[in-house]
Amino acid sequence: MKDVTRISAVAPTGRIGIVHLGLGAFHRAHQAVYLERYRQRSGDGAWGVSSANLRGGVALVDALRDAGYHYHVAEYADRDHVTLREIGVIEEALFTGQDKRADRDGDGQWGRDLEALLMRMASPDTRLVTLTVTEKGYFLNPAEGSLLRDDPLVAHDIDHPQAPRTAPGILVEALARRRRAGVPPFTVLCCDNMPNNGKRTRTAVVQLAACRDGELAAWIEREVAFPCSMVDRIVPAMTEVDFARLAELGVEDPNAVVGEAFSQWVVEDDFPLGRPAWEGEGVEMVADVAPFETMKLRMLNGSHSLLAYLGALDAIETVFDAVSRDDLVALLHRYMLSEAAPTLAMPAGTDLEGYAEQLLYRFANDSLRHRLQQIAMDGSQKLPQRWLHGALARLEAGGQVPCTALGVAAWIRYTGGSDLHGNVHAVDDPMAGTFALLHETHAEDVEALVLAFLEFDAVVPPALAEHAGFVASVVSAYRRLTTLGLDAALAQLDVPT
Repeated sequence: MKDVTRISAVAPTGRIGIVHLGLGAFHRAHQAVYLERYRQRSGDGAWGVSSANLRGGVALVDALRDAGYHYHVAEYADRDHVTLREIGVIEEALFTGQDKRADRDGDGQWGRDLEALLMRMASPDTRLVTLTVTEKGYFLNPAEGSLLRDDPLVAHDIDHPQAPRTAPGILVEALARRRRAGVPPFTVLCCDNMPNNGKRTRTAVVQLAACRDGELAAWIEREVAFPCSMVDRIVPAMTEVDFARLAELGVEDPNAVVGEAFSQWVVEDDFPLGRPAWEGEGVEMVADVAPFETMKLRMLNGSHSLLAYLGALDAIETVFDAVSRDDLVALLHRYMLSEAAPTLAMPAGTDLEGYAEQLLYRFANDSLRHRLQQIAMDGSQKLPQRWLHGALARLEAGGQVPCTALGVAAWIRYTGGSDLHGNVHAVDDPMAGTFALLHETHAEDVEALVLAFLEFDAVVPPALAEHAGFVASVVSAYRRLTTLGLDAALAQLDVPT
């Protein structure tokens, strides 16, 4: 019999102080849980959430409305111990993306609730806007961090600033409305896995605003707070198995989310209009988030990406399946402590070896079905901060990065659209079309293929692409993977290139 702890939501207050952009599973299982716990403990009802889905389908928004904005989060410590929380802190759900049900030609209509969202964000009651829109949702060059002005959605927001389609465009228009009305700006809190995520969000917003009005851009630069944060909780995509397990617990909830029991949130304390006193729920308020961000990105997320590309190439389905293999656990341990940890500048007393062991323990949680294909999405956006900048720093310090080189080789092979056994998979990445063309062009020349990928300066730091030893290691790893298979590639990790 499972050990189940059940916690009900508190009654809604109708007082919305936070707008969230990105109504995905992570937001519902992380930020919303902290806020629900805070409201239950403190009785402070001033921080209800209006959450907007900017892309994807409208179905989730409508389903939440039908459920009175209540849903469940199942937090699994392991297969037999679960905390089942009812969440009610989201008191409004909106949809601003493209609704492809709206017309038969499939083009779809944009922005069903856009005006309602902009009005909510312009309201003086809104003091905080948070975001989980993934790395690609900021439309920044992954390597250098500048706004991708030529992206079709960004170009639309430049030409039609009052009808924005991107998160930066929505922020710019809402802030412009507040400025015109003489309302102090809300704080913008990025909760996505990017280094310096607050600073990068500021860059996207200010550069987009500058395309519209230089004075507006200067006002945003001067007046708007963009604190950085680090978020951590493993929240896999829901499967039929997950819904069936919840049904066994008496929960029939199409909006439910499953995650691990562990959760962490580290936030830079810069909130001019105030914030919830969420320290009591374990939120760590600090002066500088950067060391924690980098630690998590390079050790946790970097390890996840290693498993994603190497495991997916060998037809391994989940993180748990992957860490059930001793050779992959050994690879992660070596990567974290020999390649990632030496590049980190952490506060005194930080136990990186203990952190690595904790991560391996979390990865081995047999209650989660965290699919490697989910982690493998958007590699071109994720790998600079997870692997590549750290690899360059390690090489420049005189170290070696064989685990990272093997990971890069696996990523390149993965983008070809099939695993080492010939099973076809989708490549979900903004650059998928470009990758497919490179594989077609260089199908018979491994070295040319690797060089073509490493020459993408929008992804790979030029100094890393020009490092002859790193290039040779990636080429050698690619050949071993594709000719000998994963087992041999791992066994020969230290064989000279």
